[in-house]
Amino acid sequence: MSTLLIDNIGELVTNDSNGEGPLGLRRKAAVLVERERIAWVGPSFHAPAADRRFDAGGAAVLPGFVDSHAHLVFAGDRAEEFAARMAGEPYTGGGIRTTVGATRSASDDELRQATERLVLEARQQGTTTIEIKSGYGLTVEDEARSLRIAREFTEETTLLGAHVVPAEHADNPWRYVSMVCGPMLAAAKPYAKWMDVFCERGAFDEDQARTILTAGRDAGLGLRVHGNQLGPGPGVQLAVELGAASVDHCTHLDDSDVDALAGSDTVATLLPGAEFSTRSTYPDARRLLDAGVTVALATDCNPGSSYTSSMPFCIALAVREMRMTPAEAVRAATLGGAGALRRSDVGVVSVGARADLIVLDAPSHLHLAYRPGVPLIRTVLRNGVPQ
Repeated sequence: MSTLLIDNIGELVTNDSNGEGPLGLRRKAAVLVERERIAWVGPSFHAPAADRRFDAGGAAVLPGFVDSHAHLVFAGDRAEEFAARMAGEPYTGGGIRTTVGATRSASDDELRQATERLVLEARQQGTTTIEIKSGYGLTVEDEARSLRIAREFTEETTLLGAHVVPAEHADNPWRYVSMVCGPMLAAAKPYAKWMDVFCERGAFDEDQARTILTAGRDAGLGLRVHGNQLGPGPGVQLAVELGAASVDHCTHLDDSDVDALAGSDTVATLLPGAEFSTRSTYPDARRLLDAGVTVALATDCNPGSSYTSSMPFCIALAVREMRMTPAEAVRAATLGGAGALRRSDVGVVSVGARADLIVLDAPSHLHLAYRPGVPLIRTVLRNGVPQ
């Protein structure tokens, strides 16, 4: 059995209450890894012996980022749509069907290679846990194969057959809802951990979303919701009512939505990359945090409305545009994301947690927002193994 000591850490973000401030900071710290798990955390001068040593060189070390919302199984891109938005066209979500056509036409190998590229891209930027949704196939066979491919890269897989109603069912959306709840769910269940629905105008209304989510819950899947992105709507209230782990976007909230989230264990997952790429209003993270809501940050990586895999970029946006402090944004990108996936073994540096860590090329977590766009991830360790 091999042990690894990560030593000479200038600033260690633990997200543990035993440390300093909201990030549980420790100075001049060390971490011992044994059997892919963290076995000890403490000051460097008390560090136990180990088989191998990794010298952090006085840099900051953090838990790996937990990206709890990503759409990575797709073909093609929508760069022209992005250019049109930058020229003033509004975002409506209608371009999803463009990606559906390209994805249906792609081979398994093409989808696998595209997904692998994005997972590697995310990992190089410090993401060690990632959720991957389906949602660009929208047939029984294509949704099942999307999740089968996603399962090769993560255990956090989500059936998003309820992304939009595909063109062939436009004349009868309820017929499509029945398909999602029946044969699609049955085919996808072996590969899915979660069920998600886009509860929004132009996608699925409250009754349709409730039907889909209830079917997923009855089949044993956890629940997630896309809600309140394009305008006020029932998504947040529905997510809380059904006990969803997370409701994502949360751009347009009223007081009752905030109160509902504050009184629940549903995480509000904010996706600033989407607002950046659509020139939309950013969510008010300050309002949520001050109300006591648990907040996560994620990339929403997808080809249409947020084609970024960079959690550091989303941290910088959250600080600049959403009134979060650097510490709050880092916590949301690590422990918040873990909460959105109902995980206690990631997003934290504590005994028993997975040894998923990132070493910055910087002395403090503050540099993630202070130096936006700069590649600050020096080393990524997954299960204690440098990548």
